[in-house]
Amino acid sequence: MRKKERENKRLDMPTRAELEKERDRVRHNRQYRQTLRSTMGVLVVVAALAILAATLWLPVLRIYGTSMTPNLTAGDIVLSVKGSDFKTGDVIAFYYNNKILVKRVIARPGDWVYIDDDGNVFVNGEEIDEPYVQEKALGETDLEYPYQVPEKRWFVMGDHRSVSLDSRTRAIGPIAEEMIVGKLEGRIWPLNKIGKI
Repeated sequence: MRKKERENKRLDMPTRAELEKERDRVRHNRQYRQTLRSTMGVLVVVAALAILAATLWLPVLRIYGTSMTPNLTAGDIVLSVKGSDFKTGDVIAFYYNNKILVKRVIARPGDWVYIDDDGNVFVNGEEIDEPYVQEKALGETDLEYPYQVPEKRWFVMGDHRSVSLDSRTRAIGPIAEEMIVGKLEGRIWPLNKIGKI
């Protein structure tokens, strides 16, 4: 009887190969969980860094309105870069009344601006070349010209001059440096218009 009991016990006992297989399965499950946990941690960190970069250095903006047509139209998505050294012709985004507006830099701090009745723009006595404007217009203005741009401010205008509200009115005026979001570098949507602005 004892011999039979020993044989039954031996049959119930797992073999060495079965024990090693079970140990490998448990080890594999533990490594899988650790790998999954570390991968999720890396993804969370990468997502947080991407959001931080997009917020602080490379804001992505969507265009609304018609003040920059035909160069930028409603629905375009653009990428801007933080900075403070803008030149005439650069397109910038800035805060105004809890909105972000997009306009083109016409004059820098200290420059003199003059706009004649036909919409020709002169900076420091020289007419500026504006190939981005299809139709020149004086537009809505309540400034006296020539107008000197105050220090640490930028004189901006929309490309669609007859409808754009911009630095030509006292309501908006020249844009303070601290209000500038950044310079628009490129359009990323729609796909058929991807490229530099």
